[in-house]
Amino acid sequence: MKDETFNAEIREVNLTYLMLAQNLIRKDKASALFRLGISEESANLLIAMTPTQISKISNTNMLLCRFRMDDEMVWSLLTNHASSKVDNDATTRLHASILMAGRYSETM
Repeated sequence: MKDETFNAEIREVNLTYLMLAQNLIRKDKASALFRLGISEESANLLIAMTPTQISKISNTNMLLCRFRMDDEMVWSLLTNHASSKVDNDATTRLHASILMAGRYSETM
């Protein structure tokens, strides 16, 4: 893939992410803060953006969103590849959500 294609895909992801973030915040701000892993200040800025501003901001070659699962334990729980595998997917996903929620509250 050429750099032009990568850049176009990144811009598309950015635009989609920003539009999704705005919709989530409008629907349920508290839930959106947790799901997106953003501060209330960032949410307020996002909700105030016009479509033109969102389009302009998304037009970059850097991703505006990032993975929140930044350690092996959470990745293992989400993919169910832990050495002590649990047969109940709901339990492992719940455990991962609890870990991520704890980390989110630590940063806030």
